[in-house]
Amino acid sequence: MFSFISQLWSKDEGQDIAEYAVMLAVILVIVIGTIRLVGSNANNAFSSVVSSIH
Repeated sequence: MFSFISQLWSKDEGQDIAEYAVMLAVILVIVIGTIRLVGSNANNAFSSVVSSIH
């Protein structure tokens, strides 16, 4: 019984999956934030170009 518990305790595959999930979440937050920032700035730039044409 003790050897079974020690084998379960020594396996760390779950930690790898959790680390990848955290990295993926951070990357998604950065990408979404960048897209929203660039999208907002691009919209302002196009609006100013259109208003200067009229």
